[in-house]
Amino acid sequence: MSLSEDRRKTTEQFALVLTEHGMQRMASRVMATFIFTEKPTLTQGEVAEELDVSPGSVSGAIRILMSVGLVERVPAAGSRRDHHRLRDDAWTTMFTRQNHALEGMMSLAQEGIETTEPGSNARQRLELMRDFYAYLLDELPAVIERWKQQRAERQASETR
Repeated sequence: MSLSEDRRKTTEQFALVLTEHGMQRMASRVMATFIFTEKPTLTQGEVAEELDVSPGSVSGAIRILMSVGLVERVPAAGSRRDHHRLRDDAWTTMFTRQNHALEGMMSLAQEGIETTEPGSNARQRLELMRDFYAYLLDELPAVIERWKQQRAERQASETR
C-alpha cells in the first residue's frame, strides 16, 4: 500500500472515530482532511476534490467546524476563494466543549438524586455519577492549563 493510500485509509479511520463520538459524518471527513493536509490552508474546492464529494457538502461541514471553533477562515493574498485551516487550539477547544456535556450529565444526576429515596440503590448510583462528573469538571481546567504550558515550553525549546 502506498503512503497516499495509507494516509487516505487513516484519514477515513479518523473520520469514523469522530463520527462515532458525535460529529456529523461529512464534518468528520472534512476535519480529518484538515488534520492530514500538508498545505497551510485549503479551499472548499480542494477539500471536495480530496474527498471526492460535492463542494456544497463541504461548505456545510466547514460551517459546522467553524461554529465549534475547530476550523478558521484565513486570508489568502491574491485569492478570491475562502481559505481555511485547522485551528492551533482545535484539540483544547474540542475537549473544552465536552465540558458542557459533562455539566449536563452532572445536572441530570443531581435532578435524579432529588427524585430518589435516601439510601436507595438508584440514589447511590446517581450520587456516584454526579460526584464523578463534578470531579472531572474540577480537574479538567488544570489538565488543559498544564497542556498549554507544556506545549509553550516545547515550542520555546524548538525555536532556540
